[in-house]
Amino acid sequence: MEKQKKIISGIQQVGIGVPNVKEAWAWYRVNFGMDVPIFQEEAEAKLMVNYTGNEVHARNAVLAINMKGGGGFEIWQFTSRTPQPASFDLKMGDHGIFAAKMKVDNVNQLYNTYKAKGLHLVSEVEVDPEGKKHFFVKDLYGNLFQMEEGSVWFDKNDYPTGGPSGAIIGVSDIDDALKVYRGILEYDAVEYDETGKFSDFSAVNGGDRSFRRVKLKHKSLRKGSFSQLLGPSTIELVQLTEDKGNKIYRDRFWGDLGFIHLCFDIKHMDSLRDECKQKGFPFTVDSQNSFDMGEAAGHFSYIADPDGTLIEFVETHKIPIMKKVGWYLNLKNRNPEKSLPTWMVKALRFNRVKD
Repeated sequence: MEKQKKIISGIQQVGIGVPNVKEAWAWYRVNFGMDVPIFQEEAEAKLMVNYTGNEVHARNAVLAINMKGGGGFEIWQFTSRTPQPASFDLKMGDHGIFAAKMKVDNVNQLYNTYKAKGLHLVSEVEVDPEGKKHFFVKDLYGNLFQMEEGSVWFDKNDYPTGGPSGAIIGVSDIDDALKVYRGILEYDAVEYDETGKFSDFSAVNGGDRSFRRVKLKHKSLRKGSFSQLLGPSTIELVQLTEDKGNKIYRDRFWGDLGFIHLCFDIKHMDSLRDECKQKGFPFTVDSQNSFDMGEAAGHFSYIADPDGTLIEFVETHKIPIMKKVGWYLNLKNRNPEKSLPTWMVKALRFNRVKD
């Protein structure tokens, strides 16, 4: 039987290594609206030993989403060791996930709101080479978020932001990196490809240098169960042209402080495994069968881009729709190309954690 071609439904989540899950999630709920948990679990990360010093380490994790649309946050804390920061100051152009993109209703209004609240604003409102408004802000731990003008929303709530809609990723060679981001992840359209110094990066540490900057999007709408919730996304690749960057996770573990991975919701893991191997990026982690995270289950795998930045894939098998009444959705026998009914996905909001 011929294997079915992989389906990418969108960015499922950005993994964020933090020193305190409870504190971090509270901050992300209040400031980014990430208030609907998909799972909360303490366990050992047995399959990640390739990236945790060949030792099994325990962790506490929460996957939370914003019903306005976009991806989620996997908020991740080591419990068996003290998570480590980078040994150097991160700069724009360092290799790895440098900033998460967050989609915003009204950029100017949100900037003023954050300013009034005393959040750590890194820049004023600027425009990128596409003309899209954005500004940079840091969380409690210094992680950088690009608050970017958005237009596609899933559900209504009172939050001015949705979830993550992409990432800024530093690479050593954009043309090499495109083998993953265009060739495998199907970001097949170029929004812009420019080289020089950019005023909208200048307030960010190291952002006053010269870069090649390529922003990618996908031509076609994503398909799959959660495609409408996750929505469209972009990847911005940044390469230093006159200098060399550091690897953000140099001499550190996956799970240490910062953006640990970018995760995509997919279907047909077997086909994806074959494709990644054929294109020179074989799975470095593969759960093989369904993993169980207490309230959710699925099949996950990882690849690394040419600079070692980790990309996760999750094929979801089970999620809680309404935990209070024991409604868990089995996705295995559903049409893999079809989005779930909007009313069904919107029912996730009844799991909201309120502050």
